[in-house]
Amino acid sequence: MSTSVTVVADRLTRRFGRFTAVDNVSFSVAAGEIFGFLGSNGAGKTTTIRMLCGLLAPTSGSATVLGLDPVRQTAELKRRIGYMSQRFSLYTDLTVAENLAFWGAAYRLPPARQRERSRWALAMAGLEDRRNALVAGLPLGFRQRLALAAALLHEPAVVFLDEPTSGVDPEARRRFFDLIEALAGSGTTVFVTTHAMDEAERCHRVALMHAGQLLALDTVPAITGAFPPGTLLEIRGPAPASAMACLERLSGVRDAALFGEAVHVVVDHPGRRDEVAASLAAAGFGDVRITAIPPSLEDAFIRTIRLAGGGPGQHDDASEAGR
Repeated sequence: MSTSVTVVADRLTRRFGRFTAVDNVSFSVAAGEIFGFLGSNGAGKTTTIRMLCGLLAPTSGSATVLGLDPVRQTAELKRRIGYMSQRFSLYTDLTVAENLAFWGAAYRLPPARQRERSRWALAMAGLEDRRNALVAGLPLGFRQRLALAAALLHEPAVVFLDEPTSGVDPEARRRFFDLIEALAGSGTTVFVTTHAMDEAERCHRVALMHAGQLLALDTVPAITGAFPPGTLLEIRGPAPASAMACLERLSGVRDAALFGEAVHVVVDHPGRRDEVAASLAAAGFGDVRITAIPPSLEDAFIRTIRLAGGGPGQHDDASEAGR
């Protein structure tokens, strides 16, 4: 990953009437970096991407992408970046090869270059044997790989991917992120929003967004390192919701959240474990298992939102945490 900067957001703000979708957000992204944007629905991720791509003007603040102003130099910027939106953007009544030919022409690639890049795209996406297949008949994972290939035909230095694997099965998601890592390894900057924690953990850095605000930005180890060793406890036993309510009243408990059938509890120091066990036993929760666990990005995500006053500490499925 290079130290040169390709994307800069400086106090970016976007309002729709009285609603603030993005609130004073600042960050920078290095060349060859996989930069992950994680956040719940309405967090402001897509609005931020649209401002960076020149599709939406900010209410205030500014941005540069590859040294270009997305507001004043939109046409030139679009020729130098790739963009894959949440909505599938290819033509389902055309074949794989026909879609690539269409986008090659849209990017004004010379015919010889277009053929060369189409061959590269088919190989990169693993679609050589499906070049003549109608897109309408492709599984969703193949469609998403084709959409990525089309966004990369003109060799952009920066590619923006807005929840590119939404609705795709886990194996297809893994293969898609293998492609992303290969892109970054070749020097392409990848700016990606995701709702999957395992994908976010493969990013070089992750930005946690909530209610239009940037709450945290760092590497995954740095973000999860906010928990001192031994201060995150997993509690399994009957009636986890009732156990969580009991634990939230203890003075040494900093946070508690439901994770499926378990409760994750943040305590102020490791010595609280015996006190937690005694309090649960006194409240009638006899058959419980308490284990000190290493924090995940999911734990950090929920804790960060709780500290920002962003809602109850309940979570039932890891794949939903960042939606």
